[in-house]
Formats: sequence, structure tokens, C-alpha cells
Amino acid sequence: MTTDYAPAIAAAKAALKQRLPNYKDVFADMAETMDREAGEIAARHADGEQVVPEVNYSDIAAGTVPAGVSEAVRRYGCVVVRGVFPRAQAEAWDAELLHYVQDNDYIEKAKAKVGLDKYFSALKSGKPQIYGIYWSKPQMQARQGESMAAARAWLNRLWTWEKNGETFFNPDRNYNYADRIRQREPGDKTLGLSPHVDGGSIERWIDPSFHHVYRDVFAGNWRAYDPWDGEGRTETNEIPSPAVCRMFRTYQGWTALTAQGPGDGTLQLVPMARGMAYMLLRALQDDVPDTELCGAAAGRALRMNQQYHAPLLRAQVPVPKVYPGDTVWWHPDVVHAVEDHNRSAGYSSVIYIGAAPDCAKNRAFQDLQKAAFLEGKSCPDFAPEDYEVDFTGRATVADLSPLGRKQMGFEAW
Repeated sequence: MTTDYAPAIAAAKAALKQRLPNYKDVFADMAETMDREAGEIAARHADGEQVVPEVNYSDIAAGTVPAGVSEAVRRYGCVVVRGVFPRAQAEAWDAELLHYVQDNDYIEKAKAKVGLDKYFSALKSGKPQIYGIYWSKPQMQARQGESMAAARAWLNRLWTWEKNGETFFNPDRNYNYADRIRQREPGDKTLGLSPHVDGGSIERWIDPSFHHVYRDVFAGNWRAYDPWDGEGRTETNEIPSPAVCRMFRTYQGWTALTAQGPGDGTLQLVPMARGMAYMLLRALQDDVPDTELCGAAAGRALRMNQQYHAPLLRAQVPVPKVYPGDTVWWHPDVVHAVEDHNRSAGYSSVIYIGAAPDCAKNRAFQDLQKAAFLEGKSCPDFAPEDYEVDFTGRATVADLSPLGRKQMGFEAW
């Protein structure tokens, strides 16, 4: 991104401080509470407790989710849903994806297409670990699975999706957001990602559409801020970038194709659903230069760093061990990271599948994505690498179920 956003950042911060003249006191009050919560999470993790909530898909399907699970998800902003798919099915998808990548010579085509010979040779493995693949049959089958639809509907209903006669989104209908796959090799050290949030960075301070989402925070009523309130979420305006998701996702997530847990090069979370409120007010404090937002950059993921957010980073914990067919979900404002090293003896592989409920924002994007699917091009939110245009075995409209056709916008709900 070459645009100079410094003047816009300075103007936005000045306006926000004018609206909240006691921003120092408000942040100090919040910081005390957030620091205590982060300390409690860190202590629980140190004691061997599992912080990330878990629920069995069978309980979701039967309507027997144990009391307290929903409250825990809303508090920590994340959850593992176990057994969304049978283990054998997930393992078969994993094997099919490995063949899909190999049979279509993805690695060599990636080198030739983007001129990465030097880059790949510099990597110990000589191979990428996240693949720009969107339309394989396993991905489409997982996205359109009936159990996936039921899990996403349950998760969506933890949000406030209607209020005062207004419906923000339909929790029971989800469009598919085409994301990629991870096939992380044993011993890989190339994929570590520092703590961050996707879906926008400086927009959260400089764009009025985000101000409505965080209205209670910027008004100083941070205790009233509800990260699960859907009001305004479907109307945000993101700065266009291959690093920014244009759909409204109630959750980011992935489906495990292999067993993986702490130390296996997998996901870490800062399980604090209200953590974004801290990040927003932290950037208004006087030790942050007027033209900066604690390191936030346009068109990039929003990073959490030690300089400004150290108290919350104490709460960074790994997700529990998961198995093929399990799924992991986190609120779009929850900070997440990826371990630097896959220390396991096996692959750490997933299909990235989030939740993108039916709303005008998502319907508009689906029109773009549908065209990409038909041609085998990359999802419009990502770099236009378009590897699958001539791939053998990629999914077509004939591979879509009746539900899948609706989720891809080929049929009305």
C-alpha cells in the first residue's frame, strides 16, 4: 500500500480524543480489568488447564450442549467443535488433497508463476506450507457438509443477529468464503505468524463504519461493549488489499485433516473476546505518536505487539489437541498466531473454513466469488495467482450439493 494515511490517522485520533476527553482515565480503568483477565488465563494455562472451550458436534446436533458452553465461548471468543466430520472422511480428504497438489504440479507452477525460485530454495523445506488452492473437491465437500452447516448455525446464534425489529444477518444460512489449505511439513520453521487480527487494521480508527461497531468503546462505555453484537458489523468498509477479508465473518476457522496440538506448528489464541477494545483505546494514549496506531498499517493484518500490548499477550495460549474432523473457531476480532515450528513427526494440515452468514455484504461478494469458482481463479480476496484454472480434478458446479449451490450463490435460499 503506497497511500500515505498519516494525515487521516492524525485527524481521526484527534476527533476520537475530542469525543472522549477522559481517554486516559477510561483506558486506565480498562487496562486494570484486562490485565487481571489476562493474568487469570495465563495462570490457568500454566496450571495445565484448558482455556479454549470445547463442545461435541453430536451435542449440537442433538440440542444437548452442556450448560455454560455458550457463555464460555462468548467470554473467550473461541471454541473447538469436535467431530464435525468423521475421522475417516477427514483423513480421506487429506490424502486426496495431497494428490491434488502433486498431480497438478503445484509447487513448480508456483515457482514459475511468481518467480519464487530463489525464495523457495532459501527455505529449508523448499516448499510452501499454505497453498493458494480454493476449489478442490475436498474443500467444497467440507464447506457444503450438512454437519458444517449445523455447526455454523449454532455458532452464529451466539451473536445478536437481530435487535429492535432489525435483522443484521441470517444465522441459519451461510455463504462459502473460499479460503486456502495448510499442509505443514514435519519440522517446518517457515510458517510462524506473530499475533494479529484479520479483517481490517487502521480502518477501525479512521472509518466511520467501524466507529458504529465500536461505538461504546469510543464513547468511554467499554464495559457496555458487546463484541457479539451484530449491529454495524455487516456495513463496514475495509481498505482493499489481498490481506483483508471483504466478507463479514462471524468466525474464522479451520477443519483439521490431521491430528495436531501444542508444539505441532498450529494455532495459538489470545482468548479475550473484548481484547479489541483494549487495542482501540491503547492507540489513543499519549505515548503513541499522533500519526501512528501502535504499529497498525493499511492493507495489513492488525498486529498485537510487546511494545503496546504486552499485558494481553500474557494470555496467548495454544489450542488443545485436535483430531481429523474436529474444527476450531474464533471471533473475527480475537488475536491469533501460528507457532514458529512444527515439532511433530507428521503433517499439520487443515482446510480453512469460516462462517459467513447471509447478509447484503456477503451476497455482494458471493457474486464475485462465484465467477472465480467457475473459471478456477483465486478467491477475489487473495492475490490473483489463479493456479487452478487448468488443474485436473478441481470441483465444478456438478460437484455442488443442493445446499452447496445455495452457499455459492447459484440458487436462491
